[in-house]
Amino acid sequence: MQTGRASKTALRVALRRAAHQVIDRPPVLDDPIALRLVGQLFPRDMERAQHKVARDFRAFMAVRSRFVEDHLADSIHRGLTQYVVLGAGLDTFAWRNPFPALRVFEVDFPATQVWKKEMLAEAHLLHPPNLTFVPLDFEHKALAAGLVEAGFDPQLPAFFGWLGVVPYLTLHAFRATIRDIASLPSGTTLAFDYGLSPEVLSPLHRLALQALADRVAAAGEPFKLLFTPHQVQQELHQAGFLHVDQWDSKYLNERYFHSRADGLKLPEPGLGRLVTASV
Repeated sequence: MQTGRASKTALRVALRRAAHQVIDRPPVLDDPIALRLVGQLFPRDMERAQHKVARDFRAFMAVRSRFVEDHLADSIHRGLTQYVVLGAGLDTFAWRNPFPALRVFEVDFPATQVWKKEMLAEAHLLHPPNLTFVPLDFEHKALAAGLVEAGFDPQLPAFFGWLGVVPYLTLHAFRATIRDIASLPSGTTLAFDYGLSPEVLSPLHRLALQALADRVAAAGEPFKLLFTPHQVQQELHQAGFLHVDQWDSKYLNERYFHSRADGLKLPEPGLGRLVTASV
């Protein structure tokens, strides 16, 4: 991320989520707000959306959000009332939130939030009453301080969703963030995705990773942080998380893409994993 610039990858994610609503039936993630948000930018993306690589990415963008929102719902049923979307980009959960008592905090790079607000205004999407924007650069300000300033209650547990962010961080920023989250009360849960280090990938998947890395670097948002599964487990336990689970493409395909008529699914073994960690 470059200072003063909104995230280009956030737009790509939103376009893929919008395409998922139109092309894939039934959608894994029901997100009609995505279509409204990207507006006139969406039609020009339809041809690209038909390609296999775009289809695979579309499936991943949809399922990772569905996975996080399913785990969030489980936490809410246990009494949780705070949800923090880290690196929110053009996430739309706050406009689809079915839980009246849930407070939502969207944390993101300041320029990206300004851009999102402009897109929301153009789409005539009103500010949800339970949503608070928290402008913050993970590299320069602690998450805990930014949240408390925005009205977050550190005496209560919270659920954190952190999608599409970790590969773009330094190790220092990643560690500072997970330490802040792990310091919160029992019941706090973090769900995020990460990219696998080349050392645990096959030669073919290393080439796929390099192609993806080249594309995001060309957009000005290069990958900085990739992990092995063991490294992620170690980092989270050292930060203070008690329970850590990792979920691969095989599990996600069995849970969310089983017996689909259109054949939509994630490539296996995939280039990344989803993680849930709780205090």
